[in-house]
Amino acid sequence: MDHMSIITQVANPKEEEIISFNQEKASQPKSSPKKQRHRSILGKYFCCFRRYNVEPPPTNANIGSLPGPVEENGSPPKPPAKYLLPEIKISDYGKKCVVIDLDETLVHSSFKPISNADFIVPVEIDGTVYQVYVLKRPHVDIFLQKMGEMFECVLFTASLAKTISIFNHKIWYADPVADLLDQWGVFQARLFRESCVFHRGNYVKDLSRLGRELSNVIIIDNSPASYIFHPENAVPVQSWFDDMNDTELLDLLPFFEGLSKEEEVYGVLQNLRSR
Repeated sequence: MDHMSIITQVANPKEEEIISFNQEKASQPKSSPKKQRHRSILGKYFCCFRRYNVEPPPTNANIGSLPGPVEENGSPPKPPAKYLLPEIKISDYGKKCVVIDLDETLVHSSFKPISNADFIVPVEIDGTVYQVYVLKRPHVDIFLQKMGEMFECVLFTASLAKTISIFNHKIWYADPVADLLDQWGVFQARLFRESCVFHRGNYVKDLSRLGRELSNVIIIDNSPASYIFHPENAVPVQSWFDDMNDTELLDLLPFFEGLSKEEEVYGVLQNLRSR
């Protein structure tokens, strides 16, 4: 069955009892509400096991050839046979490429019922359907629409596209969420965990593998570990969970409007980091 036929968009989802995936953890005392806000169940399985004290490897800004292999659990990974992105579309000629993260940057997801969830993504385990509750960051719709007008936009998440193993069960997540989130076709490409480089315990988004000139690439991400190879290309954002008064995406639009008109991104982003 096509996954889009079973995804439900809701305003007030009915809260259901979610069966624990780990009986041992279920027997442990529950964390405080404050801790639950900052540590969703999905954060352990769908995101990139973030650690921020990692050291970057030597950078390689030349896109004429594929970069050298990066450490992957002590063994060098095989370089991709081709760049991660397809040829630039005619409509995107002259535009800079913006790589945008998903979890805690554009949305927050949880197995715990959220009364005001924007989406509910069903996941089937052994014939039983469970719900992943997805909350959109405030102003994400206008942010995506405007960014799509100014840039070649690419979704790049450390979540898996369709399947992920949880206690020997397979579920899918990131691709259907992106289907629901991007109603305007803003993302010209979608990259998932298999496109990351596993480096010292982190899933890193190696921008040199995109096939775009690095001086015209920007990454928007709440996790510094995700862009440890190319911090000079990053626009950091605060991790978002459930603050409906958040305005960061809206506040960033004037900055990106100016950046879209620059010859290259490094000078502007260096000024941003020095603030």
